[in-house]
Amino acid sequence: MFLRRWPLGGPGCVHKLGLNLQFLQGVRLHVRSSSLTDACTLSKVAPSQAPNPSSPGKGQDAQLSPPEEALWTTRIDGRVRLRVDCGSAQQPPCTVHQMFCRTLEKYGGLRALGFKRQGVWEHISYSQYYLLARRAAKGFLKLGLERAHSVAILGSNSPEWFFSAVGTVFAGGVATGIYTTSSPEACQYIIHDCRANIIVLDSQEQLAKILQIWKTLPRLKAVVMYREPPPEKMARVYTMEDVLELGAQVPEEDLDTILDMQRPNQCCVVIYTSGTTGLPKGVMLSQDNITWMAQYSLQESYIFHPHDKQEVIVSYLPLSHVAAQIYDLWVGIHTGTHVCFAEPDAMKGSIMDTLREVEPTFYLAVPRIWEKIMEHIQEVIASSGFVWRRVLLWAMSVMLEQNLACPDSSPKPIKARLVDYLVLAKVRQALGFARCQMSFYGAAPIAAEVELFFLGLNLRLYSAYGLSESSGIQFLSGTSNYRLRSSGKLVPGCQVKLVNQDADGAGEICLWGRSIFMGYLNKEDKTCECIDADGWLHTGDIGRLDADGFLYITGRIKELIITAGGENVSPVPIEDAVRKELPIINCAMLIGDQRKFLSMLLTLKVPR
Repeated sequence: MFLRRWPLGGPGCVHKLGLNLQFLQGVRLHVRSSSLTDACTLSKVAPSQAPNPSSPGKGQDAQLSPPEEALWTTRIDGRVRLRVDCGSAQQPPCTVHQMFCRTLEKYGGLRALGFKRQGVWEHISYSQYYLLARRAAKGFLKLGLERAHSVAILGSNSPEWFFSAVGTVFAGGVATGIYTTSSPEACQYIIHDCRANIIVLDSQEQLAKILQIWKTLPRLKAVVMYREPPPEKMARVYTMEDVLELGAQVPEEDLDTILDMQRPNQCCVVIYTSGTTGLPKGVMLSQDNITWMAQYSLQESYIFHPHDKQEVIVSYLPLSHVAAQIYDLWVGIHTGTHVCFAEPDAMKGSIMDTLREVEPTFYLAVPRIWEKIMEHIQEVIASSGFVWRRVLLWAMSVMLEQNLACPDSSPKPIKARLVDYLVLAKVRQALGFARCQMSFYGAAPIAAEVELFFLGLNLRLYSAYGLSESSGIQFLSGTSNYRLRSSGKLVPGCQVKLVNQDADGAGEICLWGRSIFMGYLNKEDKTCECIDADGWLHTGDIGRLDADGFLYITGRIKELIITAGGENVSPVPIEDAVRKELPIINCAMLIGDQRKFLSMLLTLKVPR
């Protein structure tokens, strides 16, 4: 074991921040590298080199160049006209770097990133996070990152994932996540499509994939590894500490020049769709998409107010997915959230241990994870003693009845409060939800059975609806706008309309606003299919709006089954009904397009 000091910046390193960082002198910053044993030392910055935060450096508040006319582009180096004329979305645009600098001014000393190192939790402050991102940016430039080219990231959630992504944007590149389960062929397609100069990965297993395809990728100049070291010394394969050392060789002024040239209407992130209907599509998000969503998508929620208390979240969902990346990474920066990273095997069960250790105040999960938690609780209840089982089930029935009768956050009667304090709070504590104020689900519909089960535990699951193409959430439910089975209300600053409505008022959901993506990378035909001549994004989802503006998703246009007899059948209600009536069913898929009759493919729940 050894310790190594990384001088994260000499004089002038943060001369644009407007923060006096003298207090960081001598602070040891543990950076998770191949063995999580390396350390960093943050250097002293003289007060004379840290100007007033209210006076950003050159270019910080510079005016945009003349606005582009087009609302979309398919070029990674293209620019678009920002939709700042959309009602309440008229706030001035800003870049990612400008947003981070404002966060430093408010929350620089707060914990930013938490990770386990040899079984002990270590933490990085926002000031340290920023300096690491700058050092990574300069390291990537030294390795040959070109403007409007990508750094692809193929690894599990970690501080390195975060400061690599932020550093890429700082350096004028485009951060592109790749799912860790991707095949070598899928990696090759994405790396080529996004023009990646560098790929950051976390294991020898992932390195083996890249070595298979590297000869087919002429733009790929370097591989950077964290968590695990390369098996042997290889040309153009570096560790993360190598990159941070290389970054020290690039003058701070060179990076500042690049930052000054950045504009909010340029691409900085590409999110690849799952590719279930063909090759994955690269969803290009601008700096304005990112910063606007980070700043305003949750502005009406009471969560994320670090002046009262710092929010804590657990990062475990794949960061290559829009939901996790937007809310773990970018919203986290804007709101000064403390992000704690789960272990790489989180989805195999260790997430529950992390939740109990961290006790997040905000938690986002896909429906299947909520289902697994419910099934685990049900197994525990079934194996409990008779008296405790009866008490818990009674307490859950009391709380469910109260929450259904009073769906808002008004004070509960004394009976419900006693039941919650004496019984249900202990269950939530055992799950790691003792401090959790807001629990969300998204990415797929959730079964009514699951939603009602957690209402019985006094854990209200709030819905979020959005797409990669809308930079994440467009509809959100919360304490003041909750209705069972609804996706909530429209996020401020966005617009919605339903087209081709049926007799029940359901139609295709179309969206407009600052969050609408720039276009599909290198795919003009696909871009034109989903963005119409007036700039509206056609989601392909079918839904209806009630009189109060709550959205209810009823299906997908492409899911609609047309039988041989010409009948239009929506499969989702039938599939949901079968799963509700047969709890042993895990997945149900209705089949019958252009057929004489309907049939169904079923899979069973299997204990692991």
